[in-house]
Amino acid sequence: MGILISTILSVSYISDQFVDANSRKKIHFTQTITSLQDPGQGHEGHQLAIILSPSEGTIYDGSITFTSSEPVQLFVLHEISENDSKGQPVWTIDGEKIYALSLLDGENKSDSFEFTGAALALHSKNPKEFTSTVSVDGWIRGQPTEIIMQQIDVEREKSLELSKANIPVTIPMHKGIFNSTSLFYIITDSSDQEFAKVISEKQNWKVEFSPPIGNAPPIALQKIYVFTNGITGNGIYGFQDEVFSNTPDQESEYSPLSSIVEVTWKKGQNRTVLESTEDILKAREGERIEFKETEIVLNTPQIIWPKGQMQIREDSEITKDSSYSGGQLIEINEDDLKVTFVAHRGWGPDGRTIYYIITDATPADSARIMGIAHSPLTSELISNSTSVDLFQFKNGIKGTGPTGFQPVIVASAPDDLTYSPIWRIHNVEWNNEKDAKILETKYDIDSLSTDDLLTVSIARPMNSDHLMNGPLIDPFQ
Repeated sequence: MGILISTILSVSYISDQFVDANSRKKIHFTQTITSLQDPGQGHEGHQLAIILSPSEGTIYDGSITFTSSEPVQLFVLHEISENDSKGQPVWTIDGEKIYALSLLDGENKSDSFEFTGAALALHSKNPKEFTSTVSVDGWIRGQPTEIIMQQIDVEREKSLELSKANIPVTIPMHKGIFNSTSLFYIITDSSDQEFAKVISEKQNWKVEFSPPIGNAPPIALQKIYVFTNGITGNGIYGFQDEVFSNTPDQESEYSPLSSIVEVTWKKGQNRTVLESTEDILKAREGERIEFKETEIVLNTPQIIWPKGQMQIREDSEITKDSSYSGGQLIEINEDDLKVTFVAHRGWGPDGRTIYYIITDATPADSARIMGIAHSPLTSELISNSTSVDLFQFKNGIKGTGPTGFQPVIVASAPDDLTYSPIWRIHNVEWNNEKDAKILETKYDIDSLSTDDLLTVSIARPMNSDHLMNGPLIDPFQ
């Protein structure tokens, strides 16, 4: 998709005094301009406000005074031959026409400079758009007999910008126990619909009904001990905090999916707070408590555990360009029992808008890059009905998806009986990028794959199964 950056600046006043048979003209103007994405190769994340555009054989010289909404650098281009381009900073759109680049190191919101060059602009390494008011006084020498800013034809990659592509979402936390030490976790999904309603009312945040997580084999689950009586507290049933069998510290044994074991104190027993699996098993052996192994499975990602926690992003400002790396959390509030995630926008199987958070993943390198817990046991679900397909795009339309292309498409969504937060990641690749278009449904992928326009393959980073715990949530409740 070609877009045109055209007539970026119209000169408000041109002196009609000519020198040397129209080869030299006086220029003098004041204008307010707004920056655009820098079209230069290697400058894609920068902003540029072009004041005097390049025109072959034309030289500008004079002085500039400016004020800007953001700190900027003066940017001056110089015509050079290809042989002269080595060993110095250069700027090019297409790799064919190359300019030498003079870029002042300092960034200021206002300043004055004298300049000579083939083009003049203000530049910012920050992707945030800026507005500047500039006053230029000088001369133009060369080919043009009129001062009309030249058009820059830029062949850009196709792109898609969704509103609210990444937004913050605050979710209630619960306090649990592992080996006498507190941990904090969230509850996002339940295999039992009635239990989902109970917890939703208790935490004032909707827990999604996810029948498939109830199909997870025991090897892919950890145990969470929930007390039905005993010491009054903030547990799910109003008694002591839940006890977990594992945390991400026990990396080979940790799973975000927890099988509920109900613990009940027998009559006549001295009820105390039990703080570890070992304490619970001893109390059972002593016939002080009894178990009920339920068939209910909860999605209980741990946020803080005894020796670690999910990574908090350094930059708390969330934009459409926010990276998937560097952490999925903006803030953890232990006092108010709340955690704020980045929620990512995508499409459901039928094109509906969905938002998802990311809490756990495998393999370890993928988890580390995203700043989340590594949950290797979820790899046991690669061919199990607990996991559902998520499609991420490796090329095509630039966008806010995890790999820098269009947003993901998931094969199920809340209210579908097939919905699960455990995603089996697939890569979608256009066989010819010129055919790329926006896809919004699972049917789009299937039909174009059948027509041999797309290649869909299971993702295997580091030659390992790639699964992700990405609960779909309603960020606006």
